[in-house]
Amino acid sequence: MTISTPVRPAKTRVLIAGATGFIGQFVAEASIASGRTTYVLVRSTPTCPSRAKVVKSLQNKGATILLGKINDKENMEKLLKKHEIDVVISAVGAENLLDQLVLVEAIKAVGTVKRFLPSEFGHDVDRADPVQPGLDMYNEKRLVRRSIEDSKVPYTYICCNSIASWPYHDNCHPSEVLPPLDRFGIYGDGNVKAYFVAGFDIGKFTMKTVDDLRTLNKSVHFRPSCNFYNMNELATLWEKKIGRTLPRVTITEDDLLSAAAENRLPESIVASFTHDIFIKGCQIFSMSGPDDVEASSLYPDEPFRTLDECYGEFAQQVNEKPLHSNGNPPPKPVVELLTITATCA
Repeated sequence: MTISTPVRPAKTRVLIAGATGFIGQFVAEASIASGRTTYVLVRSTPTCPSRAKVVKSLQNKGATILLGKINDKENMEKLLKKHEIDVVISAVGAENLLDQLVLVEAIKAVGTVKRFLPSEFGHDVDRADPVQPGLDMYNEKRLVRRSIEDSKVPYTYICCNSIASWPYHDNCHPSEVLPPLDRFGIYGDGNVKAYFVAGFDIGKFTMKTVDDLRTLNKSVHFRPSCNFYNMNELATLWEKKIGRTLPRVTITEDDLLSAAAENRLPESIVASFTHDIFIKGCQIFSMSGPDDVEASSLYPDEPFRTLDECYGEFAQQVNEKPLHSNGNPPPKPVVELLTITATCA
């Protein structure tokens, strides 16, 4: 029997932690755009200009800013009760993942939150198995999952896989870097595929799940067939966009493992996840379990932005920007210039 998509309650109240981060901003903007009453939790008044700008932007769009820390149980209980929060979404960064254990306790104590989405937004951490230091991050996410399940807090896990851009393995902030203009680094034989999702769509589809009964206590996987590419196909796509052929250089499994073993953060974490994706193929598995659902199947009338579209925008930026001496345009922190989800999840 097919469960029809429920009508969204008109006054769903959403609290988002980590909204000034890369993924969190997409989620917060999608929540506001959906008409939900949206609260953004920040630890303190931002002093960093870029974060202050994000907070101001979200506030101007209709979000209410709340001060608080997710690891302050007493204060979180007060906020959840005072603002009658229905849905809590966490998009906190890697350094704060375990703070969510206290947040789970607060949600359980209040007893009125209808859904919690923890800081996932990457691979299915119960299936993926990266080498260190990425494994430590996944173990923390697994611990948060088990805490949620043991506490009986209603949840949805968002497994959005890779984000739509070129997957640099050795860059600490690849989100600010366009696809290459000098040569391609191809992992292994370049034939292991992955799913790529634009940041805007991560926000859009995440907000569709928050009060959908079909996603309650499920893992929601973003696997758009239009964005299922291997490294060789990514290179060919980019060559078509820029109108020229670039040399390809093999980055071996040993190269990635060596980069991971250097334990330089965050580059080594990125390398460990890159190895898991493009060597081990962690995104490729059969979704036959009762606790797994797929976004395209749930929302067949909602299209994903294609990687072809995203790369077209990247090419346009290349044409508009002067090149550095290395042949690359100056990096620009554009919200759609994202790399593999591993760097943010």
